Amino acid sequence: MNKTQLCTLVAVLASSLLTGYAHAKDLADSRPPVVSLKESKPNIILVMTDDQGMGDLACLGNPILETPNIDKFYEESTRFTDFQVSPACAPTRAAIMSGRHEFRVGITHTILMRERMALDLFTLPQALQSAGYATGIFGKWHLGDEEPYLPHSRGFQESLIHGAGGIGQVRFGDFPPNGENTYYDSVLLHNNEIVQTKGYCTDLFFDAGLSWIKQQITAEQPYFAYISTNAPHTPNIAPEKYTKRFEDMGWELNPKNGPAGRFGMIENIDENFGRMMEKLEAWGALDNTLIIFMTDNGMSHVEGKKNGEITPFYTAGLKGKKCTPYEGGTHVPAFWYWKGVLGEGVDIDALTAHIDMYQTFCELTGVQLPEQMQELDGRSLLPLLENPESEWGDRELFVHVGRWSENQRVAKDAESAKFINCAVRTDRWRFVNNKELYDISVDPGETTDVSANYPEVIDQIRKSYDAWWKKTVPLMVNEGLSTPGAKKKHPLAERYKEQLSQGDIPEWSPEEF
Repeated sequence: MNKTQLCTLVAVLASSLLTGYAHAKDLADSRPPVVSLKESKPNIILVMTDDQGMGDLACLGNPILETPNIDKFYEESTRFTDFQVSPACAPTRAAIMSGRHEFRVGITHTILMRERMALDLFTLPQALQSAGYATGIFGKWHLGDEEPYLPHSRGFQESLIHGAGGIGQVRFGDFPPNGENTYYDSVLLHNNEIVQTKGYCTDLFFDAGLSWIKQQITAEQPYFAYISTNAPHTPNIAPEKYTKRFEDMGWELNPKNGPAGRFGMIENIDENFGRMMEKLEAWGALDNTLIIFMTDNGMSHVEGKKNGEITPFYTAGLKGKKCTPYEGGTHVPAFWYWKGVLGEGVDIDALTAHIDMYQTFCELTGVQLPEQMQELDGRSLLPLLENPESEWGDRELFVHVGRWSENQRVAKDAESAKFINCAVRTDRWRFVNNKELYDISVDPGETTDVSANYPEVIDQIRKSYDAWWKKTVPLMVNEGLSTPGAKKKHPLAERYKEQLSQGDIPEWSPEEF
C-alpha cells in the first residue's frame, strides 16, 4: 500500500468513526438527562380512541390515511412498541381504571350488565383525586350506566359521556334520540344531568376536554383529563370533508361498515388531536403535561369494499382484529410525550400493558395508596420512562375475549369457556387457544405455529394460565345478572324519559376557550 492509499484509508476510517459518533450523539441528544420521575406531578392527558389499531396510522405504515398531527406526535414521543391491551373496549377501560385484568373486576363482556366495573375498587381517578388532582372524562365510559357505576360516582369530578358502548346503541342502553341522528347533536350525560349538545361527537369531546383543561390551567390546578372518543367505532359516520377523498378512491360510504366513513373518522380524530396540541402549546402547558395517545383494542375491521370488491386494509402485518386473541386484537399504539422530560423518537421494546398505567400514574402523581384496596396486576413504567434500557423482567399477560353467551354460566362451569379465545403473552411467546404457539420475537405476524417444537414452553404457560384462571373465576361478579329472554330496562334510557317528563332536556355546550 502506497502513501496515497494509506492516507485515503485513514480518511475513510476517520469519517466512519465521526459518522458513528454523530449518530450516537444524536440518539443521546434525543433523550433528556435521566431524572427521577417519581412524584414529579405532571398534568396528565390520556387520549384513547375506539377500535383503532396498529394499521390505522400513517406513521405506522398506512399508505392511504393522512394523519400528520399524530405522525408528528409519534416522532416527538417515547413509543412503547409492544404495548398490550384487552381485545375489546370495556375490558381495556376497566383495566386502566382498576389496574387489574378486566375479569377480576367483573367485566367479561361489553353488554348484558357484564360491562359494569365492580364497586369495591379504588379507581384510578379516585386515586388521583386523593393526590390533589382534578379529574375529567370526555367521551366513552362504558363501565356501567347505573348510578353507582357512572363516572361521577367513580372519581371523575367532570364528565361528559354517552351511554352504553357507543353513541346510537339504543338497544344496549344509550339515550333514545341518539338512534335517530347518530354522531351529530347527541344527547349526553353531563355530570348528573342529561343534556342536548350540538355538532359532531368527536369535535365536541375534544372541545369539552380542552375547555375544562383551560379552566384547570387558569386555576393552577393539577389535572387528569381522559378524552375517550367513541370514534372510529361503527357506525362509520364522519363529516363529508373527511370522507370525500376516500369515496373518490372508490371506497364505499356506508354507515354500517363503509371504509370511507371509518377512514374519515380517523382523519377527523387526527385534526382534533393536532388542534389540542396547538392549544396546549399556546397556553404554555407542554412543559408540565404528560400526553398519551393510545387505542383501546385492535382494528375492528380489516377489510371493506372498494369499487364494489372486498379489499384488505393495511394491518401493520398483524394477525387478527378486535375480539380475537391474536396480536391484531391486543397490540396497540402507545405514544407518550412530555416536553423536555421524555425522549423524542425513542422506542421502548419491553412488553408493557394497560394494567401498568394505574401504578405508573400513581407514582408520577404522588398517590399514597390505601392498605385496603384491590390487588394490582401491573407494574410501574417509570423505570422504562427514566431509562428505556432498564432491566425489565419477563412476564405473563393473560388474554381472554370473554363474550360467552347469556345462557352460559361460567362462574358455575368454569371449564366451559376457559380455553375459548384466550392467549398468554410473554416477552417471546404468544400461546393461543391452548394449542397455537408463536415466537413473537421473530414472527410478530403469527404466521408459523411452533407448538410442536417447544412442549416445555407450553407446559409452563399452561400451568401459569391454570393458576390465573382458578384465581380469576370467583371475581367474575357480574355473571348471571342478565336473564335470556327477559325484557331489559336500560337505566339511562329510563332516566331520559323521567327527566323529559319533568321538563325539557337543556342545551349544553362547553365554555369557549
